[in-house]
Amino acid sequence: MNLKHAITGILASGSVIAASMLMPSAGYAQDPKVKQAMELLKAKTEKLGTPKLEGTDAVAGKSVPALYFGTTKMNNNLAVVDEVKAEVGGTATLFVRDGEEYVRVTTNVPKPDSSGRAIGTILDPAGPAIAMIRKGEAYYGEAAILGVPYITGYEPIRDAGRNVIGIHYVGYPKQ
Repeated sequence: MNLKHAITGILASGSVIAASMLMPSAGYAQDPKVKQAMELLKAKTEKLGTPKLEGTDAVAGKSVPALYFGTTKMNNNLAVVDEVKAEVGGTATLFVRDGEEYVRVTTNVPKPDSSGRAIGTILDPAGPAIAMIRKGEAYYGEAAILGVPYITGYEPIRDAGRNVIGIHYVGYPKQ
């Protein structure tokens, strides 16, 4: 009888472990719209070529590394983020790594005062996405963007040497 209880206990424990592995954590849960928008943003940038940093460029009056996909400089280039918004709605951004900060070099995220785009602003250093990006991992879930709650996705941009040089971001204002 003890063997039967032991086997039942092992099977029950295994089932709990397996189920917990299949359930997404808050950091990885993907909203279908966010997933679709991320796939689109990444496809559009990948089509341009391999990501790289080359020189510096002024973004909102601040000198930051110039982010390229192939030969296309993304700093202050609104085409890709606006194409994503036109096709699937929401917001899109490309960040460049500048030391320990990530700076928005192209975006359609509005400034909180509605005075234009939030180009040149940085990713919240205390927000949930930065911790995952610093580990080289994606973040999917809720995040406040300049004080406004969004359902988001952030994925590292890696150069040919696999170094994280920026971030793909997409998001939708939380309803």
